[in-house]
Amino acid sequence: MSIFSQRSTEKEIMDDLECSGPVLEQTLRELKTINRWLGGNHVTTLGLTQLISKNPQNHYEITDIGCGGGDMIRVMHDWANKHQILAKFTGIDANGNIIELAKVRQRDVKDVRWRVQNVFDPEFSAEKTDIVTCTLFTHHFTDGELVDLIKALRHKARLGLVINDLHRHPIAYYSIKWLTRFFSNSPMVKNDAALSVLRGFSKEDWEKILKKAGIESFQIRWFWAFRWQICVKF
Repeated sequence: MSIFSQRSTEKEIMDDLECSGPVLEQTLRELKTINRWLGGNHVTTLGLTQLISKNPQNHYEITDIGCGGGDMIRVMHDWANKHQILAKFTGIDANGNIIELAKVRQRDVKDVRWRVQNVFDPEFSAEKTDIVTCTLFTHHFTDGELVDLIKALRHKARLGLVINDLHRHPIAYYSIKWLTRFFSNSPMVKNDAALSVLRGFSKEDWEKILKKAGIESFQIRWFWAFRWQICVKF
């Protein structure tokens, strides 16, 4: 059976919620560069544009789950300012070490709350927000966990959900495997980057997960380089 025929369940180093120190800092720096050069950030902001255009308000509360070092928070903050959209952001991650790094790295970004929280805790969905974003986060979970997560997000978000994650594809896998082998200085990136592609998704995977979560209306779009954008309007 091909390694691309179904999602891998092998855990990444970053799945360890206690990971910290110089390796984590180097990893976050490299991931920021990879996302910028491979053009993945706009997948999230285009999804936000779509949801906001259908739900005009004076201001928005946007929650980024699995926020990591906060790079996407900064991207969304700059995007909102550019388009004169009033927005406040919350960054949530289960790793307290990462949240502390995010506070330092994004200290000049205003109107942001940083929270250490597990998205599977019951109180997570109790606090409402307008829009939830997930960028390179959902591939860390099994299909069954994602069904439960999306059900929770349906209760948490008033307006909708934007997911930006990886397309499981041989070109994406071998490209990032060789790229990180020669240009990465982070053992975590060298291990996790290619593995994250194997934990990524086909379009059929997303259709199955969303329908099992009770989501009937959704949009799935493919973007370069090998990204899926899932937009759900609640």
